[in-house]
Amino acid sequence: MSGKTYKSANEHIDRKRRYTAEEACDLIPKVKVSKKFDETVDVAVRLGVNPRHADQMVRGAVVLPHGTGKSKRVLVIAKPEKAKEAEAAGADYAGGEEFINKIKDENWFEFDSVVATPDMMGQVGKIGRILGPRGLMPNPKVGTVTMDVAKAVHELKAGRVEFRVEKAGIIHSPIGKASFASNKLLENLNSLMDTLLKLKPATAKGTYVKSITVSTTHGPGIKIDPATAGTQV
Repeated sequence: MSGKTYKSANEHIDRKRRYTAEEACDLIPKVKVSKKFDETVDVAVRLGVNPRHADQMVRGAVVLPHGTGKSKRVLVIAKPEKAKEAEAAGADYAGGEEFINKIKDENWFEFDSVVATPDMMGQVGKIGRILGPRGLMPNPKVGTVTMDVAKAVHELKAGRVEFRVEKAGIIHSPIGKASFASNKLLENLNSLMDTLLKLKPATAKGTYVKSITVSTTHGPGIKIDPATAGTQV
């Protein structure tokens, strides 16, 4: 992107203020930079937690009411009966050992999310070192290790996003595309913030949500007043 285009987008933002969540979402069409593709709108939330302590690790998932604007390819690893349920629910791939071997032996990654039934986790563990670094390892805490594979597939296809706090105490998540109507971006942002507020660790001291910044893929960040984000605030 040209510096001129970025500078033009940046002129719409007052760096000395924090916008309401609604104002920030209204600004998105003005700060997007690319004319060639529909930029993703991301949010970065800085939390007052110390992820080095296990009891302050914030991790979860939320189904965004208006989705992310991106279609997810879902792989379900399960025994035949559950694999059939997954396929009927819309899974792109469903099966057992053959997919584990395909990932291990062929370095196959034609999928964006993995769901597994509990009785298959022993075998899935064999490729944990491959899936883990890519953020693809199924986990019961975010609903991707489950016997209800149909529900998991439906949610992932509908716009379910997973998040996990980083070492610096920041959570990153997509909340839609720059082409989304501002009210849809706002509803997606509020759903994410509501989920984060519910996950506040009991041991977290002081201010829980320290800062919120939204931005498009190539655009400048817009700072949001945390008191205005989420329907619970």
